[in-house]
Amino acid sequence: MIMFKKILRIIYIMMVLIAGFFIISNLWIGHFAKDLVVTNVEELPQADAIIILGAYVRPDGALSYILQDRLDTGLFLYEQQKATKILVTGDHGQTEYNEVQAMKNYLLDHGVPEQDIFMDHAGFDTYDSIYRARDIFLIENAIIVTQNFHLPRAVYIADRLGLKVSGYQANLVYPWYYQVALRDLFARSKAFLDVEIFKAKPKYLGDTIPITGDGRSTQD
Repeated sequence: MIMFKKILRIIYIMMVLIAGFFIISNLWIGHFAKDLVVTNVEELPQADAIIILGAYVRPDGALSYILQDRLDTGLFLYEQQKATKILVTGDHGQTEYNEVQAMKNYLLDHGVPEQDIFMDHAGFDTYDSIYRARDIFLIENAIIVTQNFHLPRAVYIADRLGLKVSGYQANLVYPWYYQVALRDLFARSKAFLDVEIFKAKPKYLGDTIPITGDGRSTQD
C-alpha cells in the first residue's frame, strides 16, 4: 500500500511538471512572437523571400482550404512586392503525395513566374522548413505566411534560428479551426524542445540552393 501511494505521488508530480512545461512553453512562445507578427501590410519590411508553409493536399490534388488561404496570402504579398521570391515548403516524402508541386502549380496559375518559385521538397514540419530555408536556400530575411494559430510557433523558430523574420497572417476561419489550434498548442511545446533543448537537425539537408538564383532549379 505504501509503495502504491509512492507511485501515485510520483505520477502526480510528473503530471504537474508536464502540465507546467506545457503552459510555460506556450506562454513563452506567444510572448516571444507577438512583436514579430505584422498585421498591416504596409509595415512589413522587404524580405529575401516569402515562405509559404505547406498543408494538406487532397487525394485528387485539390488544395485544402488552409493551404489555399496561405497561398492566396502569399500571392498578395508577392503582388505588393514585399519580396521577389517565394519559397513553398512542404511534404513530398512519397511519390504519390506532393504538397509543394500543388503549391507551385497554384502560384503559376495565378501569374507568378516559374523562376521566382523555389520548392522545398523536404519541409516535413515547420522546424525542418525553416531550418532548411536558412541552411539550404540561404534566406536571411523572410516573411512567413500561415494562419494565426500557427504563426507564433513559426516566427519563434525562425527568430531563434537566426533569421530576420516577420509573420503575416492568413486569416480565414474554418469549421475545424479550434481543433487545429488546440493541436498547435502541443506543437509549440515540441518546438521549444527542438530549439532550446535538443538543437534538433532536420531530417534532410543537402547542397545549397541560394534564393537569389532561379527557382526552376528546384523542380524535381
